[in-house]
Amino acid sequence: MLISLTALLLIVVPIAFNATFFLLQRAFAYPDILRQPTEVILQRFKEGGAPLRRLWYVFAFSAVLFTPVPVLVHQVFQPDAPWFLAVGTVIGVLAGVFQTLGLIRWPFLVPFLAEIFTDPKSTQAARDSAGVTFQAFHRYAGMAIGEHLGFIFTSTWTVLLCVAIIQTALVNPLFGWLGIVPAIGVLAGIFEETAFKAAGVVNAISYILWSVWLIAFGIALLLL
Repeated sequence: MLISLTALLLIVVPIAFNATFFLLQRAFAYPDILRQPTEVILQRFKEGGAPLRRLWYVFAFSAVLFTPVPVLVHQVFQPDAPWFLAVGTVIGVLAGVFQTLGLIRWPFLVPFLAEIFTDPKSTQAARDSAGVTFQAFHRYAGMAIGEHLGFIFTSTWTVLLCVAIIQTALVNPLFGWLGIVPAIGVLAGIFEETAFKAAGVVNAISYILWSVWLIAFGIALLLL
C-alpha cells in the first residue's frame, strides 16, 4: 500500500505540474510574460479571468501534492534507509513548501492587485501601490523563495535520494546516476540572476527531465 501510494504520487505530481505549466504557457504566456512590464502582466492576468485563476490554483496545488512525496519515499527505503536520507526528507518537504509559497500568490493576491490596477476608477496612487506590491511579492515570494530556495532544496533532495538509490539498490542503481544530471540542471536556475543567460533554459529543460525521472522512478517502484 505504501509503495503503491508513493509510486502514484511520483507519477501524478510531475504530470499535473507539467500539464498545468503547459496550459499556463498557452493561456498566459508564462513564464515569458514575467519579463514584461507590470502593467502588461496585470492587464493580461485580469483578461484571463476565473479560468486563469483556477489554472494557477491547480499549479500551486501540484506543489502541495509534492510535499508528502519525500516522506513517503523515505518510508519506502526503510529499514535500510541511509542516515542522510532523513536530512534529505526534511529538505524535500521544504522544497515543496517553498514552491507552494512562491506560487500561491497567483490565485489569491494577484487577482486583487490586478483588479485595482485595471479599475478605471482607481487613482494613480492606488495603481502605483498595486504595482509596487506586485513587484515586491514577485521578487520575494516568487524569485527568492519559490525559485531560488525551491531550486536549491529540490536539487539537494534529488541528489541525496539518488545517492540512497545507488547505495541501497532499492531499484536499479542506474536510476540514481541518471537522476543526478537533472538535479544539477535544476540548481543551475539560481544563476539566472547573475546574468548567466543560459541558466533559465538549462533549468527549464532540467525540470522536464527531472519530471520524467520521477515518473520512471514511480513506475520502477510499482514493478517491485
